[in-house]
Amino acid sequence: MARQERAIRTRRAILEAAGAVFDEHGYTTTTIAMVLERAEVTKGALYFHFSSKESLAQAVLDEQVPFGAVPSQPCKLQEIIDMTFVVGMRLLSNSLLRGSVRLAVDQAVPSGIDFAEPFRQWAGRLTELMEEARAQGELLPTVRPRDTVELLVGAFTGIQLMSRALTGRADLAERLSVLWTHMLPSIAVPGLLPALDSGADRGARILAGADTPVAT
Repeated sequence: MARQERAIRTRRAILEAAGAVFDEHGYTTTTIAMVLERAEVTKGALYFHFSSKESLAQAVLDEQVPFGAVPSQPCKLQEIIDMTFVVGMRLLSNSLLRGSVRLAVDQAVPSGIDFAEPFRQWAGRLTELMEEARAQGELLPTVRPRDTVELLVGAFTGIQLMSRALTGRADLAERLSVLWTHMLPSIAVPGLLPALDSGADRGARILAGADTPVAT
């Protein structure tokens, strides 16, 4: 049991180190030696878990979507909003998430790595929630959940890239609040709009455990 726990900790340390290095240097410039130095593990320990730089990059990509976990809300549209703000907050401090996000948009990632998988996973999870929102009467009848979700995922990707370039993501929460201010009137039923919380500090309040559920 102790050996298994050590292996889990070592794998996590390698992933976090790889995320930081991929975020700072991109896929092409990153080397296994750089990851080893950052993780402070041996080459044998790394290759026990990952057979190559490609497999390591894929593992970093596969870690992305769980960072969107938020408390369940009665209002599923609010839950979707919350996920965007929590990911935005975690991008400020979590190197593994930042590395995963950079790999997903890195045009130098080789074709053998499925950099599109996080986009598919985000779309799948958010579409499930959007379908629940529709079933609960939260959406306008013209809304097509999958189309709306893919628009949201694409918009989030572009906004975080712009925020990173301009402010190191310091203004990402404000930009997400602006995004939702524009999107919500086109997807939510009018009676729900006043209750939806898309304030720029939403992510910080959720992570502090101070979020307030929104009733439908």
